[in-house]
Amino acid sequence: MDSHGKSHHEDASPNLIPLSKYSNRVELKTLLEQSDGGAGFLGKRVVVGGWVKSSRAVKKESLPPPPPEVFAPPPSSGGSQASPTPSVSCTEIINSRMNIFRKLFDVLSGGGKTYPIFEKQDLAGQKATSPPEYIIHFQINDGSSISTLQVIVDSVLSSVPATQLMSLGTCIVAEGVLRQPLSASAKHVIELEAEKLLHVGTVDPDKYPLSKKQLPLHMLRDHSHFRPRTTTVGSVTRVHSALTLASHTFLQNNGFQYVQVPVITTTGAGEMFRLTTLLGEDDDKEEKKHVNEKDGVSIDTVKAAVKEKTRLIDHLKRTDSNREAVVAAVYDLKKTSDLASQLEMKQRPKASATLIKPEKVDFSKDFFGCEAYLTVSGRLHLESYASALGKVYTFGPRFIADKIDSTRHLAEMWNVETEIAFSELDDAMDCAAEFFKFLCKYLLENRHEDMKFISKRVDKTITIRLEATASSSILRFSYTEAISVLQKATTRIFETKPEWGVALTEEHLSYLTDEIYKGCVIIHSYPKEVKPFYTRLNDDKKTVAAFDLVVPKVGVVITGSQNEERFEILNARIREDRLTTREKYEWYLDLRSHGTVKHSGISLRMEHMLLFATGLPDIKDTVPFPRSWGKANN
Repeated sequence: MDSHGKSHHEDASPNLIPLSKYSNRVELKTLLEQSDGGAGFLGKRVVVGGWVKSSRAVKKESLPPPPPEVFAPPPSSGGSQASPTPSVSCTEIINSRMNIFRKLFDVLSGGGKTYPIFEKQDLAGQKATSPPEYIIHFQINDGSSISTLQVIVDSVLSSVPATQLMSLGTCIVAEGVLRQPLSASAKHVIELEAEKLLHVGTVDPDKYPLSKKQLPLHMLRDHSHFRPRTTTVGSVTRVHSALTLASHTFLQNNGFQYVQVPVITTTGAGEMFRLTTLLGEDDDKEEKKHVNEKDGVSIDTVKAAVKEKTRLIDHLKRTDSNREAVVAAVYDLKKTSDLASQLEMKQRPKASATLIKPEKVDFSKDFFGCEAYLTVSGRLHLESYASALGKVYTFGPRFIADKIDSTRHLAEMWNVETEIAFSELDDAMDCAAEFFKFLCKYLLENRHEDMKFISKRVDKTITIRLEATASSSILRFSYTEAISVLQKATTRIFETKPEWGVALTEEHLSYLTDEIYKGCVIIHSYPKEVKPFYTRLNDDKKTVAAFDLVVPKVGVVITGSQNEERFEILNARIREDRLTTREKYEWYLDLRSHGTVKHSGISLRMEHMLLFATGLPDIKDTVPFPRSWGKANN
C-alpha cells in the first residue's frame, strides 16, 4: 500500500496478469482454466507458486571438447615421420563419460532414482570442483485446481542443490515468462520459463511420507496433515467446499436466515460426549507416568518407537527395498507392539481407579454449574429463532459418542440444519428433495474438472448418477410400505428381520435403494419408538411425522421431521421418554406455551452427501481430520 492508499496489486505493470487477491502470485487456475488453455497469456511475465508433484532434470549441453593436442617429433634420419600419438585415447574419453550417460538415461526413461545425481569429471576421472548444472522440469500444483503447470528452471538460479530442489513436495515460487512448450507431448499449451526463484521450501525425502507411488487412502489417514497435497484428497476437498457454498446459496436464495447455535448444550439424546473440568490433576499426572517398574521402560517411549518403526515400514514399501528388509522390519514392529500392549495391561488397573461415575459427581461445582454435553443436533435451538424469523438454518459440527468403527460413522460430523415456521411434513420433504437435487446439479456445473478426475480415479458412475438424480423426481413411500417390500424379499436374508416396529438398518436401506428402486427414495411416517420424542405424533398415535432421504451405496443423507407444536402431547412424550427429564426442556416447552406454530425442518449430513457425490468408500476420507472411536491423531 503506497502513500496514496493504492495497493501494489493496483500498481502492477500492464504486462502482468492480474494477481490473486491477497497473494503476490497468479493462481494456476487463472492460467490453465481458460477456454484457450492459457494461450492468450503467452509472452506474459508472471509469478507462480506451488508444490512439486514431479520433476526431471537434463544436464546442460556443453560445447564439444577440443581435440587432443598433437606433438610432432622431429623427422627420423630415414626421412620418415612418426605417427602422431594423442595424449588421451578414445577409449579413455568414452569411459570417463559413461557414468554421466547412464544417469541421464535413468532420468529420461523414468526409472531408477527419484532424482538424478550428476557429477562433472575431468578426463582423469576426478570430480570437478564446479557444481553440476541442469535444466530442471517441474510439474507444480498450487491447490487452486486439479491442473499442474510445467516450470522450467536453470539450476544456477537456486542456491539449493538440485537433488533437494527436485524432491516431491518441495515448495517453489518462481517468476518468469510464459511460453509454448518445446515438447509436442506437453499436457498444456503453456509452460513457465523461470528467470528467478523467489522461494524454495525443501523437504527431507527420507521423512516425507508421500511418494510418487499412489498411496491407498487408508494409509494417508496416518498423515492427515500432508494428505491434502495428494490429487485425490485435493479434489475431494474442493468438492466439499463447493457443497458448502452450494448449501448457503440454496438456503439464502430461498429466504432462510443463517443462525449460529451452540455446540455446548444441556439437552440431547443418545450417546453424548460429556463436558467436565472436575477430573483431578493429580490423577492425570499419575496416569501419564506409565512406567514399568521392572525394567524402567516408559510406555510413551515404546509407543514412539512403534510409530517410528511404522513409518520405516511405509518408507521401505514405497521404495525398492528388498523383501527381506521389509519382513525384518515388520517382525521388529510386532515385537515392539507386543511390549507396548504388555505395559498397557499393567497400567490398566491403575487407570480404571480414576474413573468417575456421573451419579457421584456434584456437577453444581463444574464449570457450567450443571451437566453439559457436545450437541448431537442444532434443530431444537433453531426452533426458537424459527418462531420469530420464519425460516432459519445453521451449519456446524455434531458429535455422537457411539463406540462404532465403520465406514459410515464419525464421532464428529457437520450438518446443515433448517427450521421452517408455518410448515408441515410434506413441506419439509419438498425442501429436502429440492435441496439435494440442487447440490447434485451445482457440482456438475461448477466442479467439472474435479468430478471428471474423481470419476476416473474413484467411481466411474458418479457423473451419470448425479445427472440422473438432478433431473428426476424422488420416490416417496411410508415406513409401513418399506417393511412390506422387505418382507417380500425371497432372495435376501437380513440379519435383522424386517418386522413392523424395528428400526431400518443399513442392509434394509441398501436393499431398497440399490436393488429394488435403484435410486434415491424418501421413507416417512416411522413408528414413534424409533424417532426422537419431539417429532409430531400422527393421528394414528403409532407413527410420527418424520422421514429419511436414502441414497444408493451410502444410506441416509437427509433426515427431517415436523416437530410437535402441541404442549400437552409434547409434555406427555417427555414423560414417556425415560432418557429425558422435564427440567432440561422447560425452555423448549415454553415455545409451545407462548405463540406456538406448526413447524418442520431437515438435517443434511454433509459427509454422507460427499460420499454420494464422490463415490468414496469410507467416510473417514471425506473430512480433513477424521475423529472416530479410538482415533484422533492430530
